[in-house]
Amino acid sequence: METIRKQAVKLREQVAKQHVVKQFGGGADGGLDDVADEAEVVLHQKLERLYISTRVAKQFQRDIVRGVEGYIVSGSKLVEIGNKLSEDSKKYGIESGGMLSRAAVNFSRARAQMEKEQGNLLKFFGTQVAEPLRAMVMGAPLVDARHLAQGYDRMRQEAESQAVEVSKRQARVRDGMGNSDHFMKLEAAESRLQHSKSNMLTLGKQAASAMAAVEAEQQKMTLQRLISMIESERDYHQRVLQILDHLEGEMVSERQPIEATPPVVEPSAPPPYKEVKRMFASPVQNGSDDDVNYFLGEVMFSYYGESAVELSLSVGDFVVVRKVCSDGWAEGECKGKAGWFPAAYIQTRQHVLATKIF
Repeated sequence: METIRKQAVKLREQVAKQHVVKQFGGGADGGLDDVADEAEVVLHQKLERLYISTRVAKQFQRDIVRGVEGYIVSGSKLVEIGNKLSEDSKKYGIESGGMLSRAAVNFSRARAQMEKEQGNLLKFFGTQVAEPLRAMVMGAPLVDARHLAQGYDRMRQEAESQAVEVSKRQARVRDGMGNSDHFMKLEAAESRLQHSKSNMLTLGKQAASAMAAVEAEQQKMTLQRLISMIESERDYHQRVLQILDHLEGEMVSERQPIEATPPVVEPSAPPPYKEVKRMFASPVQNGSDDDVNYFLGEVMFSYYGESAVELSLSVGDFVVVRKVCSDGWAEGECKGKAGWFPAAYIQTRQHVLATKIF
């Protein structure tokens, strides 16, 4: 009989414990019966939601910090490469001459400006995005709020254990196995349970308030940092676009003289020397030199004469052109020397009547 009685008592204790655990576990709604009221259920669910929300936001902030740091590392390498390209272009432009040298210097200057803008952007990402988010991830408010929530969970588990004890003592009293000592112990256990419940609710409210404040700050801070990152990157691209537009204008201005000049046609051989000599010796037409029209031309391409009757020209020289033939050759005088040269190598700058040129 004693064995049967012990088994019955053990069974009642297991049933009572399962009932209390079910109450604290909450089932689908997390409801509590004897130990906690509906407010505690709502508080417990709120803390669970806040704990998950702050944990996910913290992980997102870490992902942003890692992404920004990776962007800074790779971007710094690109800035280094761009600065090296700028230095090489500047070196070529200084040591060389001609149209390409000017373009190289302009490209070097623009490249340096763009790399400076990129460096400023990376610095902004580090100081205004990564560092604030990293500080929040490791900051005390989140740690303190989590400690409060964890303390609430421990107190709740303690209340569950006390509820099991109260349920056991209540079962003994109902079964008529209790005496005055059992009643006193039951009252003491119920008093401790109520005290634990009160402390649990107070701590739970503090934890919920702290967690809610952390959640709001996480949302606000992360959104602000993302917006500032987008705005700074947009401004960076706008400034780089301005630099590129200016550089393009400079490059096109260097290329325009080439495009404005008609395609160079390989000229035929210059007139025979005797004819040229006769023309040089007798510039007067129709018995007067007042009817001879000359015009001034600027040399756009260098030309090196290959014979005694050809005139060597350099870019930027001015030639007094006296005759242009249909075969692509022109005759004129430059720097006191007369001769023939390709007509396509010059561009008219102004027309003058030069009857007294010589």
